[in-house]
Amino acid sequence: MGMRRRNKEAGEETRPKLSREKLREAAGIFRFIRPYRWPFIFGLVLLFISSLVFMIFPYLSGLMVDVAQGNAEMDISLGDVGWVLLAVLIVQGVVSYSRILLFAIVSEKGIADVRKALYQKLVSLPILFFEQSRVGELVSRLTSDVEKLYSAFSITLAEFIRQIIILVAGIGFLAFRAPRLSLIMLGTFPVIVIGAMFFGRFIRRLSKSRQEELAQSNTILNETIQAIQAVKAFTNEIFEALRYGKSIDQVVRIALRYARWRALFSVFIVTFLFGALFFIIWRGAMMVESGEMTAGQLIEFVVYTGILGGAIAGLGNFYTEILGAVGATERIREILREEGEVNTTPGHKAERITLDGNIRYENVHFSYPTRKDMEVLKGLSFQVNSGQKVALVGTSGSGKSTIIQLLLKFYKVDEGDIRVNGNSIYDIDTTAFRQNIAIVPQEVILFGGTIGENILYGKPDATEEEVIEAARKANAWDFIHSFPEGLETIVGERGVKLSGGQRQRIAIARAILKDPAILILDEATSSLDAESEKVVQDALNKLMEGRTSIIIAHRLATIRDVDCIYVIDKGRIIEQGTHDELSLIEDGMYNSLAKLQFEL
Repeated sequence: MGMRRRNKEAGEETRPKLSREKLREAAGIFRFIRPYRWPFIFGLVLLFISSLVFMIFPYLSGLMVDVAQGNAEMDISLGDVGWVLLAVLIVQGVVSYSRILLFAIVSEKGIADVRKALYQKLVSLPILFFEQSRVGELVSRLTSDVEKLYSAFSITLAEFIRQIIILVAGIGFLAFRAPRLSLIMLGTFPVIVIGAMFFGRFIRRLSKSRQEELAQSNTILNETIQAIQAVKAFTNEIFEALRYGKSIDQVVRIALRYARWRALFSVFIVTFLFGALFFIIWRGAMMVESGEMTAGQLIEFVVYTGILGGAIAGLGNFYTEILGAVGATERIREILREEGEVNTTPGHKAERITLDGNIRYENVHFSYPTRKDMEVLKGLSFQVNSGQKVALVGTSGSGKSTIIQLLLKFYKVDEGDIRVNGNSIYDIDTTAFRQNIAIVPQEVILFGGTIGENILYGKPDATEEEVIEAARKANAWDFIHSFPEGLETIVGERGVKLSGGQRQRIAIARAILKDPAILILDEATSSLDAESEKVVQDALNKLMEGRTSIIIAHRLATIRDVDCIYVIDKGRIIEQGTHDELSLIEDGMYNSLAKLQFEL
């Protein structure tokens, strides 16, 4: 698959180099804000206006001083300056409010579209994708990576452009208002600010190393507490104490190095950054003394210089954030480029087809894509006629579950074919095909909603009467009706508020509501007690009536009455027949398995 695993330590992130090609690729993510391009464009216009209006404040600050001292270049009073300042503040407030609102519309709606597209793509991807990816990584892409994009759309991008406008406009103002002093500033101040920026980046790296080392020591602590019985059983208390002590010592070593560089950074800021600033002010004061500039112009210059210094430092920070956002878009685009097996476009409905449940496996060879060197099925062939009940029996690892996974089109066979209704399942639309299949697994997964919502998962548009009828057939209505909230009862995360037998009957009701042509029972009663098993087995018998049913079973007592039993061993069918027929084969595998479970 296209998605790469991340082999980095937790919390570590590789930042891409910001090349023209990377930027062009990352710009592809802007297709999500294309529907909101007009608010985005108007927001950029207002951002430009807001940045230029902001640059008037230093000029007005200097003008007020000059007016107060009587050195103003124009005939204006302090009251007039105050009214101008008030007008500028009002304009700035209105423009800033509108800009932030417009960018919020773009970022919120654009990122919502990104989240939807990612989720739709994820649920459409084949099982193999999830086997080759870590759940934590996928969740990270749907959360932290998208959050970085959100930050880039809503704040970083706008502020980055804003700082560039301020930088260019500020330099222009300085060059016009105080050309000599601006040359001194441009010769010293940017160098110091850029130096501080790189210094700060190095400090952040040390801080990150300290956090990673501290996280490592916390991992040791968690492992020790969680496995305390093993630690004590193997008398490894001293070993663990030494291991944890070494990790903490490493934390201290990095922390002290971090502290030393922070101290040097403070010296750098005080000595060089403020030194450069005061040098510029000193030179300006000399020019005021000589009459080359007014006090107001000096104040104006100092404020502009501070703003420019902040803009340069801000550009460094926002550049780092943009790098992170580019990396996030790369990871997100990896998922979006994956080829889904079903169409999850909102409003799309697969054309429904009706299958009669006639299934034929033809010389099927299969190896899992992640273990190509181990062939699981080796030329397997068998037929299940419409309405038949067949069972797959065999030791663990013989290939029973693989047969089912291939029927569900979770994987594609290496050789041979699987046919339903005479057609290859790979020629049938995946969604339409799976709509004809229902599965009742050994470990039932329920969603954290209500009982009714979990049953409706089999047929989302079913009526309440249909849900209740499915629950009755599944022998589930009695216990559902006994709950005060009935179908509205919350099942809890993964159905933890229900017993194993209750969860199984909910799953059976879900399958009944789906009314499938093909039914798969995967060890559906193996984890239940005797009383629950009897109720569930009765519900399963009702569910199997008139359907093609494939049963994976370890408890052979549950498959005495099936039409045919296939005994699987090492990817091949080694025996087939009814329970009575297979029980007569003295040296057969089925006979051996049966003797272990009950007297023949």
